[in-house]
Amino acid sequence: MSFTTTALTTTGRLNRALNTKKGGLTKATARLFSASAASLKQRLVILGSGWGGYEVLRKVDKKRWVTVVSANTYFAFTPLLASCAVGTLEYRSALEPVRAYAPQASSFHAWCDAIDFKRKLLECTPATSPAFYGSRKDENDPSGVSDDRSRSLGGPKFTVPYDKLVISVGAYAQTFGVPGVKEHAQFLKDIKDARSIRSRILELFAQANLPIWSDVDRRKLLHFCIVGGGPTGVEFAAELHDLLQTDLVRAYPNLAPMAKISLYDVAPQILGSFDQSLIKYATDRFKRHGIAIKSQHHVERVDQASEGTMFVKEEGEVPFGLLVWSTGLAPNPLVESITELAKDERTGSLVVNDQLNVLTQGTSEAAEDVWAIGDACVRESPDHRLPATAQVAYQEAKYLAKKLNCIGRHGYASSKPFEFRNMGSLAYLGDWRAIYDRSGAESGPKTKETGRVAWLLWRSAYFSMTLSWRNKILVPVYWCVKFSYWVYTSSDAVAPGSRIVSNYLTLPLTTTHLLCQGSLAVTSLAFEIDNCRLEGSIICIVEYILLFG
Repeated sequence: MSFTTTALTTTGRLNRALNTKKGGLTKATARLFSASAASLKQRLVILGSGWGGYEVLRKVDKKRWVTVVSANTYFAFTPLLASCAVGTLEYRSALEPVRAYAPQASSFHAWCDAIDFKRKLLECTPATSPAFYGSRKDENDPSGVSDDRSRSLGGPKFTVPYDKLVISVGAYAQTFGVPGVKEHAQFLKDIKDARSIRSRILELFAQANLPIWSDVDRRKLLHFCIVGGGPTGVEFAAELHDLLQTDLVRAYPNLAPMAKISLYDVAPQILGSFDQSLIKYATDRFKRHGIAIKSQHHVERVDQASEGTMFVKEEGEVPFGLLVWSTGLAPNPLVESITELAKDERTGSLVVNDQLNVLTQGTSEAAEDVWAIGDACVRESPDHRLPATAQVAYQEAKYLAKKLNCIGRHGYASSKPFEFRNMGSLAYLGDWRAIYDRSGAESGPKTKETGRVAWLLWRSAYFSMTLSWRNKILVPVYWCVKFSYWVYTSSDAVAPGSRIVSNYLTLPLTTTHLLCQGSLAVTSLAFEIDNCRLEGSIICIVEYILLFG
């Protein structure tokens, strides 16, 4: 029996019981009972667990009406992904589990493929592995794989009904249709991307260290190309430079000087959204660090048939060992599939009004029960367009959660429009230097900072934004360990059931460790006393206190 059917049955029984009493119901009692029954039948569905969806989940009253549909079972703290990609932080310190804030809510690990706005139904596909591997085998198919698409994707499709819907599915990486990018480039939008990049960096140094290569081949292998001069690309270039100059230069003293970082962008300058003086400061810092800035360069295709090669219009063939692509955002496939709602002609994102309600196609009327936040939407008025950043999605989610809680309690919400408060933009430049820009804010102090002061603002801002107490402790611990010891310079591409303990030591995981951690991270936790480094001891003690304390 469904939740709605149960609520209706209970409502009918209570009505019959109350009507048998003399005098019937009073007006006040009838009003109170009607509001309670309506709230029981409401179903709020949140699509996505990124900056927008996760914050709505945290702030909304989860005892009433919440269901989450997301392809991930965790929230990734994206500003720390660049640090995770080079080993400054471990993966688990940038993760927050969805169910930690939603034990009372339903949570489905699935993709939403389509939305039926008339019937208020979501068509979903499981994002898990098939439940029964044996069921995929077809006796008439010699390959042993069935042609049933739904079963090969993880199981049969299912539908989820909703009364209120929040679309916060985010966006995908924009490739501009450049051939070979999806197949041969790395992106930096999720913790899985950071893990793949770190493994690739360490793998390249291990390969270049073999005696079979000439110095020319080693320089090709150790050429790290980054396409995209926004904050993501710039911060990854800075973090990679720190890794090369502080840790890998000690692990591979003969190879580190051969490594080269190149930053490509089609724009005339990097960090185009920042103040001009800050852009000049960042450009000068990168040039001083030996990071090549290739502005106004156009990548035509990427080929990796024999070796990694990027074809650049202004340079020709550019060999690389690692290519990280960070050139903006493309609409989510779910957003692309929606035809009933208005979309922005330039970005393809959903158009919302000042209260974040989506607009219907043609009439531009607001859909009262459907909202969109984060990278999945843009504002209706071109004069009030907001950047596709985490702080925008975070503030939109807080506004919407407050509105939803008011609707859940009273049946209506205030018509006060959403107002964005610009907290400023930050970018790390390496070597404990950063830039902070709030010069474009409409209210408050219009400040900008560079150097160590901006770096302290960068660190303190991200520390304060970490959500759980576990990560509020782990993140500064890893930062402190990084100041005194090496980062983990052994590849984390180890066998399942093992974890990295030091630069060269791995130990098997016990079942207890796996159950307690419940994380994608590979960290230095368990160790043998005789073989343990001080670095592993510190993190081991802290993590065990967090796990069992």
